Amino acid sequence: MHLISRHQDQLTDLASSLHAPADTNPPTHSGVEGTVGFTDVDVTDTIALEKAIKSMGPLNGLAYCVGSINLKPLKATTTNDFIEAFKLNTVGAATAIRAALPGLMAQHKATGEAGSVVLFSSIAVQQGFPNHAIISTSKGAIEGLTRALAAELAPAIRVNAVAPSLTDTPLAQVLTRSAPMKEAIAKAHPIPRLGKGDDAAAAAAFLLDNNDSSWVTGQILGVDGGRSVVRK
Repeated sequence: MHLISRHQDQLTDLASSLHAPADTNPPTHSGVEGTVGFTDVDVTDTIALEKAIKSMGPLNGLAYCVGSINLKPLKATTTNDFIEAFKLNTVGAATAIRAALPGLMAQHKATGEAGSVVLFSSIAVQQGFPNHAIISTSKGAIEGLTRALAAELAPAIRVNAVAPSLTDTPLAQVLTRSAPMKEAIAKAHPIPRLGKGDDAAAAAAFLLDNNDSSWVTGQILGVDGGRSVVRK
């Protein structure tokens, strides 16, 4: 298992929770085996990202769990807002997948099983929400990338995406720091609560596992309490 993150402390904590052993010869940006931190490096830095992933050898799967929440009315946005969100979410995903292709292909050649890629979209692609133009466009591109690569890389590699609704994480504090707002958003879901990190993680684990999802590719799996398709 290899973990890559822009935040070294979160990376180390996650590795510890997964009981990753200490590495006697850790990578430049890491203190835990199988982890590579990019604290000071843009995720779209192709050379750094590709070097890290290619060094890992054969890969069963890749999960690109990157996201951003930049909420503004269109009149308050800048061109750079859209460019940065697209770079982080979409270009970063494409870069990571391109870097992982040799490892995923090597695994498929050795075992006959398809490699698996899981990306992350958002409920905001299926549902229109005010002030979500930046995130909706960048995550909409993720869904297009998912389907295009599912076609291009089949049958050696499966490509799917998870599309969560609002999840109660530090990233979402712009929407959840107010208790009344948090409660109101939770009640807007047919299953009346906010998402948990484990909800999306379980969906990603399902899509990565060839024992569970070997006939699933090109799909956008909504993990959203029913909000994208159900009205109370």
